[in-house]
Amino acid sequence: MNFLTKFRLSLMMFLEFFVWGSWFVTLGTFLANNLQAKDQQISLAFSTQSFGAIIAPFIVGLIADRYFHAQRILGTIHLLGAGLMYLLYSSTDFSGFFPVLLGYMILFMPTLALVNSISFNQMKDPAKEFSVIRVWGTIGWVSAGMLISYLAWDSQSGLAEGLLKNTWIMAAFVSACLGLYSFTLPATPPKAKSTGEFRLSEALGLDALALLKDRNYAIFFLSSVLICIPLAFYYQNASPFFTEIGVENSTGKMALGQVSEVVFMLALPIFFYRFGLKKTLVVAMLAWAFRYVFFALGDADTGMWMLMTGIILHGICYDFFFVSGQIYTDAHAGEKFKSSAQGLITLATYGIGMLIGFWAAGQISDYYLDPTGLHAWKSIWLIPAGISVLVLLFFISFFKEEKTKPHH
Repeated sequence: MNFLTKFRLSLMMFLEFFVWGSWFVTLGTFLANNLQAKDQQISLAFSTQSFGAIIAPFIVGLIADRYFHAQRILGTIHLLGAGLMYLLYSSTDFSGFFPVLLGYMILFMPTLALVNSISFNQMKDPAKEFSVIRVWGTIGWVSAGMLISYLAWDSQSGLAEGLLKNTWIMAAFVSACLGLYSFTLPATPPKAKSTGEFRLSEALGLDALALLKDRNYAIFFLSSVLICIPLAFYYQNASPFFTEIGVENSTGKMALGQVSEVVFMLALPIFFYRFGLKKTLVVAMLAWAFRYVFFALGDADTGMWMLMTGIILHGICYDFFFVSGQIYTDAHAGEKFKSSAQGLITLATYGIGMLIGFWAAGQISDYYLDPTGLHAWKSIWLIPAGISVLVLLFFISFFKEEKTKPHH
């Protein structure tokens, strides 16, 4: 892959995750402070990501693998998304906010598979090349979080003035830019056009489910679903947690988790090739468990180092599991169903697993809420820590190590 192509794909990743990071990290804090939403309403809002991820494989399988160029679909979605972001900025209550967010996430979640598909289409050796491109998505997410804290939208004074709603305008602007830019990306034509009669399973991307016939991949898929249950606790509760216990510039501090992603993303190819897929995934799940234990034991005074360690572990948690899983999925998918296969793993992680996780996190957070409106965070964080350990034990017991070589 030449330098220009790397640059174009890297910019695509940067903008994709800048859009998401502009509002997703602070969503719980925004809903609680600006729209006075309750824990279960916040849980419902985060669940829109999962509904979008569950629908994503069918959209990607129907459109990107069969009918239209992936980069054109990406551009169209982000242009529509910019308009929906403005409507979210204009919302004044949760009842008006929720259906717009649901519509947006149904559109947005397929783009995670699309940017991967566009990238993989240009690569000869994804296991070596993908992390260098994907790391710019992490930098985009970090940049959004740092900018929010720099502008003090998430500070106590900013929250009091309602400035956090400006994140939606920022996301809308960048989404519009990415929408226009996407039409200039390298052509990624559909590869699964049927030469025979129309088959619904092929059109909806269901043929990618054939990956589950492989025992190892089925274990990996199930582990992906299960490990994303505790992950949902982090996405939904981390920002309100840090805000509630008095951590200043919490969005900027949480962005350090993505800074660590940059480091571990670059280290991933070395670790992946030296130790193999299974050990890479095991290290990721161990980091998951340790992170929640640190959150349970830390505080904003003497235990701040524990909180920061828990945040920084996010790089290992995300890179070593999600990015390795995307490479593993691409290697098993072959040429014909690359887009729908990426949609399938999106369904497992951001869809089914997090849908269960967001629901559980909302119920548990509400259960550990005292009459003064404060949460018993130690008890809340120990629950996802325990789930992470159980998933780890399941994966170690049933997944057999294999060498993952990308298709050429």
